[in-house]
Amino acid sequence: MYQTNPPVSPKETLPTMYDLPSEDPEEPGLPDEFHLLQPELLRSTFRPPSYTEDNVFTGSDLNLYYDSKHTQWYKRPDWFGVLGVSRFYEEKELRLSYVSWQEGTNPFVVVELISPGTEAEDLGRSLREVNQPPNKWIVYEQILRIPYYFVYNRYTDEFHCFGLVMNRYQPLSMNGLGVWLEEAELGLGLWEGEYQGLTRQWLRWYDRDNNWLPTPEEREKQRADSAELEVAKLRQLLLAQGISLPNDQ
Repeated sequence: MYQTNPPVSPKETLPTMYDLPSEDPEEPGLPDEFHLLQPELLRSTFRPPSYTEDNVFTGSDLNLYYDSKHTQWYKRPDWFGVLGVSRFYEEKELRLSYVSWQEGTNPFVVVELISPGTEAEDLGRSLREVNQPPNKWIVYEQILRIPYYFVYNRYTDEFHCFGLVMNRYQPLSMNGLGVWLEEAELGLGLWEGEYQGLTRQWLRWYDRDNNWLPTPEEREKQRADSAELEVAKLRQLLLAQGISLPNDQ
């Protein structure tokens, strides 16, 4: 009886992140310092409560390969988050790129920060050129089908929010602090405050109780302040009982 071999999965036959370039020498680096600071704030406050840190991946300025039929095509989002994947590639390696056909899970949310000259493509207003890769909008909406897409213009503080509805991006209205992403149990909004010494508006994640999620540095300061407050309370309690401490003498 004639037997055929079972089909080989794309993961076994297509290029991996080790085979694909992680840098393009023809492309410039980050356009400005904001493109370094803002993604870091997004990364450090993106903590979906139903996922452990080991099951969430975030990338910024990282090649995102999206088409198994055109394996050299990629986009390079300013920031994106993926739920339900290992923080490390195959649970052991830092990622050089994010290769969708290898990972098996597409990003859940992507953020683009408008730079001079990128607004048309970021907002899906640019036309696709013949024999050229599709623009970001088409990739995120129609190929990867990323549920949430945000575009922020730091020069005007315009914040564009889109959600995938019936396979097409539709504008989302801000409610309260921003836009709530139920699947992640997080919201994304514009927070005005000081970060890395600069006071301005920043994109930041918040929880169900409308609390802006703290960065690791802020959490450490909160712990230190709480410990200092407990020491002060204990000191007052001892003094009220007539017990003096060495430093009080």
